[in-house]
Amino acid sequence: MAVTINDVRFSYCNLFQPKAPFNNPQGEPKYSVTVLVPKTNTAAKAVIDNAIAQAIDAGVSSKWNGVRPPQPAICVHDGDGPRPSDGSAFGEECKGCWVFTASTKQPPFVVDEYVQNIIDPTKVYSGMWGNVNVTFFAYNNAGKKGIGCGLNGVQKIRDGETLGGQITAQEAFKAVGAPPTAAPAYAPPAVDPITGQPVNYTPTGMPVAGI
Repeated sequence: MAVTINDVRFSYCNLFQPKAPFNNPQGEPKYSVTVLVPKTNTAAKAVIDNAIAQAIDAGVSSKWNGVRPPQPAICVHDGDGPRPSDGSAFGEECKGCWVFTASTKQPPFVVDEYVQNIIDPTKVYSGMWGNVNVTFFAYNNAGKKGIGCGLNGVQKIRDGETLGGQITAQEAFKAVGAPPTAAPAYAPPAVDPITGQPVNYTPTGMPVAGI
């Protein structure tokens, strides 16, 4: 079941071009984003927990031959704890957050606060805030059983401090003077619909009133 999780922060935004997994360069390229859910956002965590519980129930019959695993691997992690992959600490941006990565083989929708497609990829970056629509699902991969997360789409709601050391041009530079003013566009003269001549046109050789 697809669910929308509101008011989250995004990191590692690969939403316009698929990339191989960071820990598996030879893996299949996918579109993906890492989602940071502040622990203060209890409403979002409740949505996540409910969706995972439903995915586990569905997985018992669809993936796990009627047997519920005692400890299925869950894709949502505590950003204040160690990474499950190698035991190292999560990045500073993950502190105080629940963390998970959602991915898809198909291009996800990427829209703005007005639900209009975002065409310019520079508008989407690690550190922005928004909403994400995902699907939690059960899997059984070579005996490893757990819950994964599929990405459906992202909605950018507001800007945020960029992550990963990247800065914007506005942050890096100050404007030197004002940008040049564009020359006014040429407007053709109005045409008299009866004579077909420009308004205020005086034929050659004709006297001009007042002269």
